[in-house]
Amino acid sequence: MTDEATTDEPVVTLLDLAWRSIADLIAEFDESAWKTPTALPGWSVQDCVAHIIGTELSLMGEPAPDVPLDHLSHVSSDFQRFIEVWVEARRHLPGTEIAAEYHEVIARRLAMLRSMTPEAFEKPGWSPIGEVPYREFMQVRVFDSWMHEQDMRRALDRPGHLTGPVVDASIDRFRAAIGYLVGKKAAAPDGSSVVLRTTGENEVVLPVVVQGRARLTETAPSSPTVTITLPFTTLIALGGGRWDLTQAMAAGGVEMTGDADLGQVVLSNLAFTP
Repeated sequence: MTDEATTDEPVVTLLDLAWRSIADLIAEFDESAWKTPTALPGWSVQDCVAHIIGTELSLMGEPAPDVPLDHLSHVSSDFQRFIEVWVEARRHLPGTEIAAEYHEVIARRLAMLRSMTPEAFEKPGWSPIGEVPYREFMQVRVFDSWMHEQDMRRALDRPGHLTGPVVDASIDRFRAAIGYLVGKKAAAPDGSSVVLRTTGENEVVLPVVVQGRARLTETAPSSPTVTITLPFTTLIALGGGRWDLTQAMAAGGVEMTGDADLGQVVLSNLAFTP
């Protein structure tokens, strides 16, 4: 990771910060840490880092490795296969080699991003969230990288990186999705309102009002249908589909005021990542 930027793109700065935080985390790993299973089906801590490596190699135009995936029961969709080949190709490697490759690939990727013009960041193209400007795609990469850092930290019980600009940018993805999650997935009734409040290192308030359609509002209504208070880390685990309602409740710290039935339905439908 280089120290001098040649572009003023804020998203590149965010990616650099996200990847530096991962670099600091993996510097502490022994081989047992690398091989620790995460909440992602079939993935270890090492696999999370291999995924980031593979994604950035793909975005730099390198061909995907040709490896068999038929033996992997957790791989069932074309998108999963697209992701998994990069991970599977590295499963036999020791963590030290993954760390070395991570540093090398991220340095090259940042150099490429910093050489891009503003026009290149504005150009629409494919992304996991549809055809969007490249700049927005890279915002998704910030979110994805941070979420996988949290996967690793959760698996190893090493909490951290829960505040700061990368986290703020990642929470914006939650804000963008919350209306759909409450209104469509949870089917909150018209006229209802839901307020999610997080506790812990990062206090976030997500008020949603359903009036024809569900939308995030700037301020919470005075008498919401249900207020859900939960740890910030639990919100992240639920939003990423890493935990279900049972796991969230078992972890503790979840409280509901008002319509608890609606609150449970909302918590059961917070997952929005592919």
